Amino acid sequence: MKKQKAIITAAITGAVHVASMSPYLPIKPEEIIDQSVGAARSGAAVVHIHARDPKTGEPSSDLELMRKIVSEIKEKSNVIVCITTGASQMMTVDERLSVVPSLKPELASCNAGSMNFVLAGLVSQLPADAPAWERPYLEGTRDNVFSNTYLDLEKYIRTMQKCETIPEFEVYDAGMINNIAYFKKQGILTAPIYIQFVLGIQGGLPASVDNLVFLHNTAERQLGEDHFNWSVAAAGRHQFPLTAASLAMGGSVRIGLEDNLYIRPHILAKSSAEQVEAIRTEAEILGREIATPDEARQILGLKGREQVGY
Repeated sequence: MKKQKAIITAAITGAVHVASMSPYLPIKPEEIIDQSVGAARSGAAVVHIHARDPKTGEPSSDLELMRKIVSEIKEKSNVIVCITTGASQMMTVDERLSVVPSLKPELASCNAGSMNFVLAGLVSQLPADAPAWERPYLEGTRDNVFSNTYLDLEKYIRTMQKCETIPEFEVYDAGMINNIAYFKKQGILTAPIYIQFVLGIQGGLPASVDNLVFLHNTAERQLGEDHFNWSVAAAGRHQFPLTAASLAMGGSVRIGLEDNLYIRPHILAKSSAEQVEAIRTEAEILGREIATPDEARQILGLKGREQVGY
């Protein structure tokens, strides 16, 4: 059977890495916009967007800042914009979800369960003159739970479906697949199911091919082989090995500076576009065709860029 075209997502800035770790991590709106457009030109069908305070680099839930970013990306590119609802684990549920009814994107992330999401291990990478907020922000995750309760998940799913926004379920562990299956069985989740398996986060499943296969097989058993689309993201040095495995298995991939600051060992990537180009080469070697944005819209069942609220 011919494999479906692979969707490349570029996660542009995220809320994990901080600016002092790489001069290439985009912080200002113009930088996020430029890197998004560049990633699309290099072959990304989707860009995954977080906003940051342009003065400090801190993750931001400012709606007007997000509106500016996604509006200008839309003006300059046909790429699908996936807006985060996990902007920072330190934000409230209402802060994180506010982008959906306000902007009505085609696609938005939806974290599929609660977890320990520990970033404290990154503190050792900070230079001595790092901005004052970075160290406590990263260290604070040691005593915090990234909360996504069943009540929260139901609110996320119902809000997204009301806005015709497809959830991109972020799955960090097998129990989160059970959560998705529950909402499907209850008739609460009726939209097409799209899963992003995220491996290698401290507090989630380790990044290994065995664990990827386990998650994929579990999703097939719980949801049905033909009832979901899937992609893989992996943290740090695991990014390219795990995305290559996904391509070989028939899945899609997420790369970008949110997940990994490097293009090869000890060499910083200068943009997410550089990583997109590398993963395209991997895909070509493996005989996988890359989906355009419009092909990805069809695969994922998206409503189209004309129907967004920005």
